[in-house]
Amino acid sequence: MSIAIITESASEEMREVRVGIIGCGGIANGKHMPSLKKLPNVKMVAFCDIIPERAQKAKEEYGTPDAEVYTDYRDLVARDDIEVVHVLTPNCAHAELSIAALDSGKHVMCEKPMAASYKEAQAMVEAAKRSGKFLTVGYQTRSTMTHQYVRHMVEKGELGEIYYVKAPSIRRRGAPLWGVFLDKEKQGGGPMIDIGTHSIDAALSLINNYEVESVSGSVYRKLADTAMNSNEWGIWDPKDFQVEDSAMGWIKFKNGATMIVEASWVLNYTGEANMTLCGTKGGVEFRGDTVRINGEKDGSLFITDVKPNSTARDLFHGQNLTAEEYEAKQWIYSVVNNVPPLTKPEQACVVSRVIEAIYESAKTGKPVYFD
Repeated sequence: MSIAIITESASEEMREVRVGIIGCGGIANGKHMPSLKKLPNVKMVAFCDIIPERAQKAKEEYGTPDAEVYTDYRDLVARDDIEVVHVLTPNCAHAELSIAALDSGKHVMCEKPMAASYKEAQAMVEAAKRSGKFLTVGYQTRSTMTHQYVRHMVEKGELGEIYYVKAPSIRRRGAPLWGVFLDKEKQGGGPMIDIGTHSIDAALSLINNYEVESVSGSVYRKLADTAMNSNEWGIWDPKDFQVEDSAMGWIKFKNGATMIVEASWVLNYTGEANMTLCGTKGGVEFRGDTVRINGEKDGSLFITDVKPNSTARDLFHGQNLTAEEYEAKQWIYSVVNNVPPLTKPEQACVVSRVIEAIYESAKTGKPVYFD
């Protein structure tokens, strides 16, 4: 379903929304708080982190003059004057914090992945249902201009029946060494749950969330035990690298379609890592900010490159927003106008189930059947 185009003047008239931030680390400072600060109707009034200095720094840079700082999330979610909570912590805490915020009557934006396990993701969906509040997950790929352009192509049937999808998130040498990314207990996994989750969500959303029949997976730890001088973010200690360095998944859908998922932080690979959709009428490849369309016309094959206009997204027509800024603005617009957010919790829950199935299949050597 298409969303009505919203002009700048309409967006400026949105009422005030008071937001609380739980987790003031890298993703909060790199994505959420800068994007929220650009929205004139958003007031960040509370900041919570187990490291009080981080919460204090966030308050000073992004908060209102009277913003409060907490080390216990329960104090923040108990406030009646907060309408929206952003959960921006390690994966292991997503479910507990999101459920607490929902049960206290708050709308929740949870950073990806939805949870460290499928069971926790299910509990979050149930909490959203019983609270009657919105729950969304930070899959900003859906907010890119290329994703929306291709989604419109799919909705119009321009690609025909899509039966093969390739969804890679590949870094040749890009292991994140800050935070707890290498900690299996806190994160639940490595590149598959970290960046592969984006590819899975983006692909599923483009093919109208085909129902999954089975998942097979392979998980590798081939290069993590050697410190790489060429790593983008420094040299790691192999003892600290507790998760996989790459993982692959094979997903079969009930309609017969197939999707391959590739995720790596460390892999000897130099090719272009782009999402690909292949249909009966044509195909598309994502190449940075360009969409490459291929097909057949009058007996001849053609290739067309299109660079979608960033100001022509579904919402806020004419505004040149980054994917992160668009995601934040669309989320607040959903809260103010009581319309469902771009990413539904039920959809994000399926992504968590797929990731867990990839890990399970790799461990058992058998496919995981969803039914």
